[in-house]
Amino acid sequence: MNEIDRPDVLAEVDAAFDAYEKALVTNDVAMLDALFFDSPHTVRYGATENLYGCEAIRAFRAARPGKGLARTVTARVVTTYGDAFAVTHIEFRREGEPRIGRQSQTWVKMPEGWRVVSAHVSWIHCRDAPTDVCGAGRGPLRRRRRLPQYRPGLADHRRGRTERGAKMRS
Repeated sequence: MNEIDRPDVLAEVDAAFDAYEKALVTNDVAMLDALFFDSPHTVRYGATENLYGCEAIRAFRAARPGKGLARTVTARVVTTYGDAFAVTHIEFRREGEPRIGRQSQTWVKMPEGWRVVSAHVSWIHCRDAPTDVCGAGRGPLRRRRRLPQYRPGLADHRRGRTERGAKMRS
C-alpha cells in the first residue's frame, strides 16, 4: 500500500533535505556529494548546465565558486510516497537577484540512507510569474500546497485539444 506523507518518513526526508540545504549554502562539497546517489543514472539539471551521472555532478561542484550560495527558502513542499520515495520542491531568493529560484529533487531511500537521484534548478522572472509567487512580504513557508494553474500548451494534446483549446478531430 502506498501511503503518502507518513509522519515518520516525512521527518526522515525533512532531515535529509535540511542537511542538503545546510551543505549547499556552506559549500560543504563532501556532504553534497554524499547526499547524491553515487550512480551514472543520477541527473542534475542546473540553471546553466545539464549533468548526467554522479561524476559529472562532482566535477561541477569541485569547479563551482564557493561564494554567493546563500539563499532564503520562501516556499517548501515535501511529499513522500511509501517509505522509500520522496520529492522536494522549493522556491528561493538570493540577495540582489530579481528572479525567483526553483528547485525540485527526487529522493530514494537507499541502504545508506536518503539520496537524491534527480534534481532540477531553474529561475523565473517575476514579471512572468503569477502574482502570488512574487508578492512582497511573504515569509518562509514550511509546507505549501498550490494547485497548478491551467495554461494551454503541449499537455493539451494528451487531453485531445490543440494549442488553441479547440477539440481535436479523431
